[in-house]
This record gives sequence, C-alpha cells and structure tokens, in this order.
Amino acid sequence: MSYSPYLLKGRTALVTGASSGIGEGIARGLAACGAAVVVNYHSQAEEAGKIVEDIKAAGGEAIAIKADVSKEDDVKAMLSQMFDEFGTIDIVVNNAGIQKDAAFVDMSLEQWNLVININLTGQFLCAREATKEFLRPGVRPNISSAAGKIICISSVHQVIPWSGHVNYAASKGGVNMMMRTLAQELAPHKIRVNSIASGAIKTPINKSAWETATSTSKVITTHSRSRNWRSGRYC
Repeated sequence: MSYSPYLLKGRTALVTGASSGIGEGIARGLAACGAAVVVNYHSQAEEAGKIVEDIKAAGGEAIAIKADVSKEDDVKAMLSQMFDEFGTIDIVVNNAGIQKDAAFVDMSLEQWNLVININLTGQFLCAREATKEFLRPGVRPNISSAAGKIICISSVHQVIPWSGHVNYAASKGGVNMMMRTLAQELAPHKIRVNSIASGAIKTPINKSAWETATSTSKVITTHSRSRNWRSGRYC
C-alpha cells in the first residue's frame, strides 16, 4: 500500500522504539507520507542509523536520537534535540516496549518494574512532554485541525489475560486506560489521542512465539481461548 508523499508534509513525528519491528515500520511509513521523523532508539544505534539513511535516500527527513523513555531527563533531552532539529512536534507514537516474562510466583520486582517503567511510564513521559509543546502554539490551521496527535501502541493483552506475562499485560491495561483518560482530558485542546491494540506480530520482541510451528500454534490457541473468555463462555 502506498500513500501520497504530501499527506503529512510539514508535520514532525517522534516514534519511540523505532529501531526495529513495529516502530521501524511506523517510522518508515510516516516518512513516506512526508513527515520529518525522529527515530528513537535505546541500544540499536546501527539499526536506527540505517533506517535514517534509507529515509533520507528516499527523499525524506529523519534523525536518530538515543533515549531511555523510562527516564524523565532522557525524554526531555530527546524532545529538546528534536525541537532544535525540526522546530516542534506534531505527532508522537508511543511504541517502545519490552517483555520480561516469568511465572507470577517467580517474577522478580526488577522484572516487574522494568516492563512497567518502559511500557507504561515511558508512554506517560513522552505524551506529557509532547503535549506541553502541542499546547504552546495550539491549532495551526495550515498544518492540521488538531493541535497534536498522540498514538499509543498497545496490545490485545490490554484486555486479554496472558498467563506468564503479568507485567506485560498489566502495562498494556494501563496504557489503555491512560489513553482513554488523556483523550477525555485533552479533547478540549484539540489534541487527538488514540491507541492501536494489535495481536501477535512477527517482530523481534516475540520471536519465541513464532519461530516454530508449535509456538505459533500455541499463540493462536491462546488468543482463541481468550476470545471465549471475553464472551463469557468460561464464566
């Protein structure tokens, strides 16, 4: 599927966790539509640099910025660098996320905190700092009818339980309610807040779930049973 390279011309976008997987796809897609894109990464500098090179080679604008989204100072510094380069921000895509799986009774506090801090607190920090900039000029009719856009990348596990992944499921449940609350609070300011809650996608974060036929079948079975749970068939 292709889109007009002028669709997002004049807009600037930040995509967190954009050095691979879903974030990479989003960053490339936004750039293809004309947006100037910040490719945020935590440790994959080479991969992020390659994405920026590809975007520029195709005629787009992009820079890579290293930041740990769970750290307030890192997020503030990232936005400051973005403003220095592109002037402002119009779109933030909160995509950065990790898994640290374990049975509930074996899960360490470190595993719990790491996932919550990146998957949930990271989205809070990036959305908050972006919103401060959205509010500064307000709506710019020549750019968009919205003052800014916040897109939260969530998961079907924001509502579907996932045994052995309590930290991840809890983080995505938090993202869902944060998104809904922000949408309510920021609507009067013409700031759009939405989320995307996809099922399993073949990306590096969940390689163990799709690298064999057996593991893939298990994912499909889990999601099928969860749909039955949601419909009340197991109640």
